[in-house]
Amino acid sequence: MSRRRFDYSVPSRWQGDIRVGSRVRVPFHGRRVGAWVAEIGVTPPAGVEVRDVTGVSGWGPPAGVLQLAEWGAWRWAMPVATLLRTASPERNVWALPAVPAGGALPAGRPGAAVPLRPGASLRRLPPAQDLLPAVLEVIAAAGPAGQPGRGSVLVLAPGTGWADRLGRRLRARGVDVASSWAEAAAGWPVVVGSRAAAWAPVPSLAAVVVLDVHDYHDRYDAVEVVAERAARDGAPCVLVSPCPTAVQRACYGPVETPERSSERSGWPAVTVVDRRGADPRTGLYSEELVSVAREVVSGGGRVVCVLNRTGRARLLACAACGGLARCAVCRRAVESTGDVLGCRACGAQRPVVCAECGSVRLKVLRIGVGRAREELEALLSVPVGEVSGRRAGPRGAEASVPDTPVLVGTEAVLHRVRRAAAVVFLDFDQQLLAPRFSAGEEALALLARAGRLVGGRGDRDGGGRGGAGMVMVQTRLPTHDVLRAAVGGDPGLFTELDLREALRLPPFSALATLESDAVPALGAGGVEVSPLAAGRWLLRAPDHSTLCDAVAPLQGGVRVDPVDV
Repeated sequence: MSRRRFDYSVPSRWQGDIRVGSRVRVPFHGRRVGAWVAEIGVTPPAGVEVRDVTGVSGWGPPAGVLQLAEWGAWRWAMPVATLLRTASPERNVWALPAVPAGGALPAGRPGAAVPLRPGASLRRLPPAQDLLPAVLEVIAAAGPAGQPGRGSVLVLAPGTGWADRLGRRLRARGVDVASSWAEAAAGWPVVVGSRAAAWAPVPSLAAVVVLDVHDYHDRYDAVEVVAERAARDGAPCVLVSPCPTAVQRACYGPVETPERSSERSGWPAVTVVDRRGADPRTGLYSEELVSVAREVVSGGGRVVCVLNRTGRARLLACAACGGLARCAVCRRAVESTGDVLGCRACGAQRPVVCAECGSVRLKVLRIGVGRAREELEALLSVPVGEVSGRRAGPRGAEASVPDTPVLVGTEAVLHRVRRAAAVVFLDFDQQLLAPRFSAGEEALALLARAGRLVGGRGDRDGGGRGGAGMVMVQTRLPTHDVLRAAVGGDPGLFTELDLREALRLPPFSALATLESDAVPALGAGGVEVSPLAAGRWLLRAPDHSTLCDAVAPLQGGVRVDPVDV
């Protein structure tokens, strides 16, 4: 994970082709490797023989992005080369195109711009609301982008499919949107991309807008990257989400919220089916589900059923009363570990006994997507398609989705279907009680995503042909705050700040995991180390500065801000 720099000399024939950020080929340990120019005009240490650069591969990220990548490598304890590859073109670029004259918006177009302040601001917009006006508002408020020294407007969407659609819609309205790495590097007025576009090679920023900021990151948080980048450029950064996370509210708040009735109408109509007293012979399929599915299918609509069976958690329920086995401390799911029930989220243990009725007989609730498809097909007497895993076609083309009136799949189905008359979560308790501290936020985000498919409760046409769409949730936790927030169309009803503060979870601490056979020896103070599993450790610090400084000397195996604890 070394972030060391190495000195090389530039042959005279390439003196005019190399600048900070340029991609080059250099000799390193007996082979030629790719590298990036970090600085020019340095003086090598005395007595060191400097070797020549052996090749030039054209343009690379600008100096500001290179410095940002070095910061990102420290922040998430990862190789800087990984981030610089994301910021570099897939093919060699030797020249940059001209920037279109004028601003980002066509001349004479009235802009609904409102004043934007430098720094990050957080806006909460309901899931069914079209976000294009919000993007156009930021573009208009950024001023005459595209002019020398003005900078570009950077727009980030959660995925490439969404980014492509948004780019087409902006171009249809006469907005000059970059369509290549070279155009972005040249400083075109607007650059639209997925989360990887946080490292887009724009020379400077006029403004940033990020859609669905709650969408969880994997190796690094693109939202934090662009917020840091905007702060360095003194540019406004508008973060949009129907349900911002607790960390985002703490870092970028206060939250700008719409008028209450407007927000409520933009959330879907959510029906909660209480399964605590259900007949066990009905399995996952309540009478309400069957009735809605048959009505929608007979009207020509599509039903999407979601069942996340990832194999990472086992839900236990009382065989007598049907209540779920939950942790007495953090209220998440527990699992059987020998003769006790253990919680993977906080480590608490308790005897194998139902907390509601005292029974000692517990049963495991489990069924896979494949079996659910077979049972639904037999129950509804219509073809049922299965969708799970990653997108099969290029950029997730919908051709890979079965053309059936009913679909069942993991949460991937919510990203591969554009519209539906009804979305049914067959076993939502898997999301609510997943053994990670972000489970509730992720569950609310799934309901928001489902709302995009069916439309808001104020949308009379909804997602189907016969009326407004709906989201149905089958659960044994009908009073959970996540469901209260979704039913009321008010994500502010769900907050876990008191619980997180008591358990010292983000945003009240900084976390990292480390894969190591031995107890890690950290030179810096202020970092607590505790075991998670064999060869896996949890590192906790009061802030990221302390944590990242402590893990910087470690060679691999570190994941800062883990999403699985």
